[in-house]
Amino acid sequence: MKMDWILALAGGMIIGLSVSIMLLFNGRVTGISGIVNGLLSPKKDDSTWRITFVLGLFSGGLLLRIIRPQAFNFALTTPLWTTVAAGLLVGVGTIMGSGCTSGHGVCGISRLSPRSIIATITFIFAGIISVYLFRKFGVI
Repeated sequence: MKMDWILALAGGMIIGLSVSIMLLFNGRVTGISGIVNGLLSPKKDDSTWRITFVLGLFSGGLLLRIIRPQAFNFALTTPLWTTVAAGLLVGVGTIMGSGCTSGHGVCGISRLSPRSIIATITFIFAGIISVYLFRKFGVI
């Protein structure tokens, strides 16, 4: 437990380095929903890097599963339907918000994008209200 902050710091540094590399070498912002959405509605000569990126996400998770399997020792504390509903709502929200927290929160704020700053504040505020209401009414 004493190392948690160091692991979080290292993770943040890796994320920052990764999005910087993506912007420098590919000229693109690392917004996961935008990358996946581009796969669902492909344009000519635009799919290879997106497929590679998504495969890299899965490969990273698989590698973590092999190296540190205890990171996956958890159980859902909410009904499965709430997890599925939350995932679907996040998907709809990323379409409505023209991006997700990785795009707006990590990449947009670091570029001082006013739209991304407002979007990120909105995401956080909506999350706080949602958790409060779900707990108040016994959903989670």
